[in-house]
Amino acid sequence: MITDRDRSGYFGASDCSYIMGNWNTKTFKKWWLTKMGLNDEHFTTRAMNAGTYYEGAILDAVGVPRRNYQIIIPEYRLRVNLDGDGIGRVDEVKTHSADKTFKVTKAYRQQVNVQMYAKLIEEGRIPTANIHAYGLTEADYRNFFNPIDFERLKTYKVEYDECFIEGFLQRLVCLADCLTKGTFPSL
Repeated sequence: MITDRDRSGYFGASDCSYIMGNWNTKTFKKWWLTKMGLNDEHFTTRAMNAGTYYEGAILDAVGVPRRNYQIIIPEYRLRVNLDGDGIGRVDEVKTHSADKTFKVTKAYRQQVNVQMYAKLIEEGRIPTANIHAYGLTEADYRNFFNPIDFERLKTYKVEYDECFIEGFLQRLVCLADCLTKGTFPSL
């Protein structure tokens, strides 16, 4: 669960779509202003609130030993928040509407790969990684304290993608340099 909403000055694992995407869009420019500390927009939705509150119960249900752990890699201005982890493991929680099929998207795989990279730097070995997806019902949205229904909880293994990480780090070096200089990045 993220408690510090300041997204400036650092890049996170959930920023992958911006980092790896097109830097010439309005969306990227708005995101860049947030990273520069010049735009302080944050919003919340009912689904986001439910996901935040169910995260701990989901991690309890799958037996994750530690949660809300942060790894900072200063040379890349990379600040990675892990939902849950343990020695040699990364656990990411995703909630979704129970009436829809959950898909491990490219963005989710990239996010978890950056989390794995951060654990690799910290521990010196590539960790295992899982996405724990939980389908929320209307009753769950109304009451954040419902017990976890194991029929709606699925776990997906994510493999480490060294090629993706190499490309990610190349772009991150450029972005970190621009952030330090206070300039707009270009490829």
